[in-house]
Amino acid sequence: MFSITVRDHLMIAHSFRGEVFGPAQRLHGATFLVDATFRRPELDDDNIVVDIGLATQELGAVVSDLNYRNLDSEPVFKDTNTSTEFLAKVIADRLADRIHAGALGEGAQGLTGITVTLHESHIAWASYERAL
Repeated sequence: MFSITVRDHLMIAHSFRGEVFGPAQRLHGATFLVDATFRRPELDDDNIVVDIGLATQELGAVVSDLNYRNLDSEPVFKDTNTSTEFLAKVIADRLADRIHAGALGEGAQGLTGITVTLHESHIAWASYERAL
């Protein structure tokens, strides 16, 4: 399996509901490094997984829709704990929608999977992996 990974970053504010979250139940900020890994079993005719420039551009577009937002105020996330794991899935699903719409070019049709990892710090991160 071949893969490429592109990276961006994301800054949000949010709060959580539930005792398990302790002080994070209060409004707080979070900064994430966001890695998107694209996979395929065989390279395309150009011997690449996908156009790395387009992958970087599309990850940036998805991240910009969330960046510098208080997620508690976003209607799409109403009554949702926007955990790191949950946000990794949101970003992966939005990237998958862009791939299926052709935003990463014709060569991206050979992609079979994507993993999005949000790094909360140098010692903690969460990922979501999905098929395409």
